[in-house]
Amino acid sequence: MKTMSDLPVIVVTGMAFEARIARGAGVETVFAARADLLERALNEAVARGCSGIVSFGTAGGLAPELTAGTLIVADAVDGPLGRIATDQPWSDLIAAALAATPLGARLRRGLQAAVTAPLTGAAAKAALHRATGALAVDMESHVAGTTAAAHGMPFAVCRAIVDPAWRTLPPAATAGLRDDGRTALAPILRELIRQPSQLGALLQLASDARAARKSLVEARRALGEAGALHPRTTR
Repeated sequence: MKTMSDLPVIVVTGMAFEARIARGAGVETVFAARADLLERALNEAVARGCSGIVSFGTAGGLAPELTAGTLIVADAVDGPLGRIATDQPWSDLIAAALAATPLGARLRRGLQAAVTAPLTGAAAKAALHRATGALAVDMESHVAGTTAAAHGMPFAVCRAIVDPAWRTLPPAATAGLRDDGRTALAPILRELIRQPSQLGALLQLASDARAARKSLVEARRALGEAGALHPRTTR
């Protein structure tokens, strides 16, 4: 019987830089910031064959005690269409691989929220945390989870917090995000020219982003070395 590990795992991200971190042998990356583009690309990738689907990348913090760089391995995703459970054995495997390294000090298990538009305000993040109890939020995990469920595929989530719950992002932070998941510099510069006072908050976000990126790079390495990127099941 052909094992699922003979097929690539699909790693779903919202941004191109996250996909670059995730790529490697046995991995097919799918990324887009717009949900319909992401869903279309993901379904095409699933049709080519895969062993499972992982939502990977950055996330906004919801639990107030979590700082930039904290890693979340989700037990479930609470999204626009309801709650989707992740594959428990695979999630346990991912968490164990991370816990076996210094990343364990930055690791949390729990609920991940997913939304359809950027959640940039501290008040909005606090409200979502109160409503769901989720640790963090992103805009791709519900797409990954519903697609996995529709195709009967294992599903997991590994995310790194970039903006803590108590931080409100300036408009410049999202101005340059294109639908395809790449970043355009010109809209960010125009936003800074319009309101230069955003610069301090943008620089703070850049520092948070470095912490998140460091965690993602280290997590990708740890998961690859432990063989945890593929679910331990057969088809």
